[in-house]
Amino acid sequence: MKIMTVDDSAIVRKIIQSAVGVLDYDVLEAVDGEEALAILEDEYEDIALILLDWNMPGMDGFEMLNVIKRDSRFKSIPVMMVTSETGSDNIIKAIQAGAAHYLIKPFTIEELTKRILECLGRG
Repeated sequence: MKIMTVDDSAIVRKIIQSAVGVLDYDVLEAVDGEEALAILEDEYEDIALILLDWNMPGMDGFEMLNVIKRDSRFKSIPVMMVTSETGSDNIIKAIQAGAAHYLIKPFTIEELTKRILECLGRG
């Protein structure tokens, strides 16, 4: 199974890749919502979780979350927002839109790993 990380920061994608590697999942990476949706078209049956940044150029993470949750092929894939958006309004908005979890940057590898396991039903 695979975990997809969608973030325009190469550093954040690398940190996530390290955490996911320890859990024995393959990582798919996208720099924005458009690239992520293209990957989803081909790989959605193998994706166990999407880690999604809010602030990205082009299609932002909240827009992408809405697209995912409206598409019958993708809507069962859990999505965890991994973002610097700390406002309670945004957290509520993301959870109401279908996000399974919300992790605020900066985070520790331990926090990330714990939340990933929770989203996968292994926490």
